[in-house]
Amino acid sequence: MRIAILEDDLALAAYVEKSLLESGNSCVMFTDGQKLLHHLYRENFDMLILDWNVPGMSGIEILHWMRDNLDTRPPSLMLTSRSAEEDIVEGLSAGADDYVVKPVSPAVLLARVNAVARRVYPEPANTVETFGAYRFDSRAETVEVEGRPVALTAKEFGLAILLFRNMNRALSRAYLLETIWGVKPDLPTRTLDAHISNVRTKLNLRPANGLKLTPIYSYGYRLEALT
Repeated sequence: MRIAILEDDLALAAYVEKSLLESGNSCVMFTDGQKLLHHLYRENFDMLILDWNVPGMSGIEILHWMRDNLDTRPPSLMLTSRSAEEDIVEGLSAGADDYVVKPVSPAVLLARVNAVARRVYPEPANTVETFGAYRFDSRAETVEVEGRPVALTAKEFGLAILLFRNMNRALSRAYLLETIWGVKPDLPTRTLDAHISNVRTKLNLRPANGLKLTPIYSYGYRLEALT
């Protein structure tokens, strides 16, 4: 997962980041709530880990802002030293999916993060997913269009099913790169564009077929259903 961490204690932030990176996640660090807010306009995250008292904008204010301004909100975990019952109630009522009181061991933190992820992103009951004429088999990494198999590379398959699962949602370049190629991939800037072009061509993602794969200037891509 791509996780944003809002924490102004640099030592604790590094501790949290290390725990999550070791389990295969990607992390983006913020010490100021306003800076995180700016990135929420421009980036995609699978989860937020929010401290309560930070400069710029508190974790609670971020939760309220997301509830009022985002159609699709990433799940959020409050990680704070505030342990009073009324604080826990306020955090959960504001929209946090879990509330963890500092200090916390790496194992417990990772378990709570994974528990939230399982609730919000459950594994498909079936490895086969169908979107109209498109049939994806995640186990075999194969795709069929109207019953005809289409040959995709592993990366192209990953991009395609990610786009279909997020139909009509804008996905940032950073999110696409880190989700498909891993944490901070060292790739030429045109690598993603070339793979997107291949997916568009091979799967015939054209308005004539009711789909449009649109580049979003200075942001990323969106697959749109036109019908």
